[in-house]
Amino acid sequence: MTDLFVSYKSEDRARVAPLVAALEADGVGVWWDAHIGGGTEWRDSIERELNAARCVLVVWSERSTGPGGSFVRDEATRAMRRGAYLPVRIDPVEPPLGFGETQAMSLIGWRGDRTDPHYQALLAAVEAVTAGTPRPIPPAYQPKRGIDRRLVIGGGVAAVAALGAGGWWAFNRQSAPGDSIAVLPFDNLSGDPAQAYFSDGIAQELRDALTRIAGLKVAGRSSSELMRDADGPTAAAKLGVATILSGTVRRGAGLIRINAELVDGITGLARWSQAYDRPIGDALAIQTGIAESVAGALSIALGKAQKALLTAGSTTNPAAQDAFLRGSELARKNQIAPAVEEYAAAIAADPAFGKAYASRAANRAILAGTNFGGNALRDELVRAEADARRAIALAPDLGQSYSALALVLKTRLNLNGARKAYDAAYARSPGDAIVLRTRGDFLAQFGDSEAINLYQRSEALDPLRARNAVNRASMQNYLARFDDAIASAQSFLAEHAGDPQGSAALATALLAKGRAGEALQALAVLTADDPFRLTLEAAAYSATDRTASNRSLAALTEKYGYNAQYQIAQVHAWRREPDLAFAAIGRAWHGLDPGLNGFKTDPLLAPIRSDPRYGEWLRRIGFA
Repeated sequence: MTDLFVSYKSEDRARVAPLVAALEADGVGVWWDAHIGGGTEWRDSIERELNAARCVLVVWSERSTGPGGSFVRDEATRAMRRGAYLPVRIDPVEPPLGFGETQAMSLIGWRGDRTDPHYQALLAAVEAVTAGTPRPIPPAYQPKRGIDRRLVIGGGVAAVAALGAGGWWAFNRQSAPGDSIAVLPFDNLSGDPAQAYFSDGIAQELRDALTRIAGLKVAGRSSSELMRDADGPTAAAKLGVATILSGTVRRGAGLIRINAELVDGITGLARWSQAYDRPIGDALAIQTGIAESVAGALSIALGKAQKALLTAGSTTNPAAQDAFLRGSELARKNQIAPAVEEYAAAIAADPAFGKAYASRAANRAILAGTNFGGNALRDELVRAEADARRAIALAPDLGQSYSALALVLKTRLNLNGARKAYDAAYARSPGDAIVLRTRGDFLAQFGDSEAINLYQRSEALDPLRARNAVNRASMQNYLARFDDAIASAQSFLAEHAGDPQGSAALATALLAKGRAGEALQALAVLTADDPFRLTLEAAAYSATDRTASNRSLAALTEKYGYNAQYQIAQVHAWRREPDLAFAAIGRAWHGLDPGLNGFKTDPLLAPIRSDPRYGEWLRRIGFA
């Protein structure tokens, strides 16, 4: 028989988990719905365990006492009938009518400390109810009113500092625009960790749909996923948003249950919540319903066209959606080849699935550019472009389709076409952090300072993304803002020492500033055969140690050869060997070397820009 059954509102799961962990660590046999296995009929399991438990711990919160807490109240009623009811508060609320006779324990503000007197009192009560002995009388709950002056007077400077920090945090939360939201990863309640791709994917699909609502600012995936275990106010403060959307997903026996809740980023109180029990094939309808409800809660009116945009490029085929979400998870983990296979399976299940074509196009371009060469590279890019154009035909209002086409055309060195596609993606998805960043990267390579604005907006939407600073440094190098690039690269390397891209961005900026010795120091942390190190060393040594420069260039040529023609051109350009530089550029062009995307503004090519051949290549590549 189970010692303890935990009854709570599913949206409070992250707050209840530390309590479950503490009780289990203290030897209490706990059952809660996280123990329901995949495919299990969860209602039957819950009823069986509820009726068998010696003690039922009912967690009263803003959510469970609100309109959506009917399941918790039902479970509490059954527990009271058996004399197994033990209430606890995690918010300053009164239990619903009929449940106030038994005094509730208080864990308001508790953070998992098992030595806390309030937790110890609860543990003693659990042990008493489980053993069938009278439970101890808990200390009365007294809500705090105002500020305790004794704390301020006695605490002196420390207390004032603490209050000041709290005021700053609250001010930041209050200053977040009201039309801003973050979608946190949805909890996987299937009981099978391998199903996490599905719950995370549902959250990402919602995030993607919400970015299509005009005027709504949606936090990017990278930052949102870092807040997986945070409560609403904490996540909102760190992400700079006014509201948080979170939820849970459970699949089993042909059914899907999704609980979603929108909470205020300052108070943590629910603004809207809904539970959906539907056949798995209704997942798209659930996602659309959630997105429309969020818009309504935020007082954003959706016209017919905007409602249609929420489902652009999507599918109602459960097999297609499942394959698509598996592919997206693989792509996120940089497992590109198996991701392409999953997207193919999604397309086979639903040949009209526009987003699957767009995703396969983008990942085909990445796979081709990193693994293929010669005719195999060209053939795969032809197929990738066909996928992207099919996506546009199926979902002409979907920015993702044009982003995929832009990536393919950029990889094919069709820069004029790529620029038009990036512009089209931006016109359709101006609030997508990835669209902003990738278009910013591309415009920086054209020398367009609009890239700075795009980067600022992208980072505002995705502030916790780990590689923001290093990508910014690369963009600043293309725009010849070398002091800014040095600062950005150094801030990144302070937390990611030895990162090749970060070290290369720093060394490039230093070299452009004439600080070759410092550039060499920045490169010394990389492995001896790193291509960034060999390229930039060959350039940095050129003025002071030609032998060392030749040695690095020879190593670069010997180890990377055909795939490093653009880097070889960079070295010869910096060494003021224009004939050799342009010969290498010709070979890079023949091999569709992606380095040529930066040809116009590459700092290492500065010494050959006055050569007439440079202008000819600008026109040939598509910059002029």
